[in-house]
Amino acid sequence: MVAIGSALVLGGGGVAGIAWITGVLAGLAEAGQDVTGADLVIGTSAGATVAAQLGGGLGLDELFARQVEPALQSREVMVELDLAKFGADIQAYMARAVSPEDMLRQFGRFALDAQTLPEAERRAVVEGRLPSAAWPATPTKLIAVDCGSGTMAAFDAASGVSLVDAVAASCAVPGVWPPVTIDGRRYMDGGVRSTDNADLAAGAERITVISPMGMDAAIPTLLPLREAVAALSAGGASVTVVWPDKASVAAIGTNALDPATRTPAATAGRAQGRAGLPPAL
Repeated sequence: MVAIGSALVLGGGGVAGIAWITGVLAGLAEAGQDVTGADLVIGTSAGATVAAQLGGGLGLDELFARQVEPALQSREVMVELDLAKFGADIQAYMARAVSPEDMLRQFGRFALDAQTLPEAERRAVVEGRLPSAAWPATPTKLIAVDCGSGTMAAFDAASGVSLVDAVAASCAVPGVWPPVTIDGRRYMDGGVRSTDNADLAAGAERITVISPMGMDAAIPTLLPLREAVAALSAGGASVTVVWPDKASVAAIGTNALDPATRTPAATAGRAQGRAGLPPAL
């Protein structure tokens, strides 16, 4: 594996996560610690949206404004997410899994069985978030999972997949949004594999992870962030992880899919970013 200098890993966390990550990045830049010039960007779900936005030709201040100013905010679809029911539904499918790998296939069945809005309508929402439909110039990987096989897909500029489809696939939360059709396959949110997929940054000397769900996410995944960070550190990488502080947790609230969370989450994230990066783990 060829070592690279730096990697930026952006994790999942709904529309609130998009806003919070954007705020954190803007705040860090104000603090003289702009991390958006990394050699590699890895985005999952909310992080895939931000990764795509970073390459869209707008500066961080403009991207921040698109989160906090109502006139600039993109159209989103409100979802009333009942976490207790959502968790119970997922557990029913997970109970059928015969191996860790089969768990992802069960997630895929759950995603395919769910009644959601039409795929084309959801794609239009995702497209409206992006300043540009062109892949970023910076090497960027957007993570999704094949619903049928349970295998990971790391879409990039060389994959032949449109940026909008790659972001939509990475953001296709099972049971909430429709899986995305790409070349006859259906793809779902890469967060079912790992909320951040930080392990894919292996080979980078310096890794910054900005994780709306934090080190101990409540959502079950095959590779928790804490385990991924431990392995990266053991491999010699310097790993810094930013997750929501108390004020950001309050701003994000209990439904990260609620578009109303964007302004408070972005504002809290910017304040947190202004405090600078924490020490490497």
